[in-house]
Amino acid sequence: MSTKVVTGKVRLSFPALFEPVSFEDGPAKYSTMLLIPKSDKKTINKIREAEEEAKKNGVSSKWNGKMPKEIRSIIKDGDDTADEFPERAGMWVMTVRTDRKPQVVDAQLNPITDPGDIYSGVYGRVSINAYPYMFAKQAGVSFGLNNVQKVADGETLGGAARADEDFDEYEDDDDLI
Repeated sequence: MSTKVVTGKVRLSFPALFEPVSFEDGPAKYSTMLLIPKSDKKTINKIREAEEEAKKNGVSSKWNGKMPKEIRSIIKDGDDTADEFPERAGMWVMTVRTDRKPQVVDAQLNPITDPGDIYSGVYGRVSINAYPYMFAKQAGVSFGLNNVQKVADGETLGGAARADEDFDEYEDDDDLI
């Protein structure tokens, strides 16, 4: 059983894939929040299986030979915060991070180098890896971010419009002045 998962089509929120960002004064990391449709049973089942495998690995690598009674999961029910974040309704939500800059490619596997091409609301597939941890006497399983594949544009989350949504192509016309 593997702890690595490649998701189906998910939506990205708060992507920081080209420059690392610091959270709560912690070290800067590359990251993104994944919005996984609850209807995508295949992806969530793969993620839960990887989480279970990471728990087994944690017994010997992190938890002194025994399974803790309580193990935290980073997978959250988006319906719990849908009042504040409507895009999370009907979604499983998880934030994945890495110290290493992820590769970001398009649907044809061409590298994406323009950070503007990856925004909150874009759709993609994401490679992640489950791992156990012990922090401040709390056991858990988290997922590290490996790589991202953009598969489709989507409506921008958070109310910000993209320039290509606001404007048509402009041709200089002296009559406008």
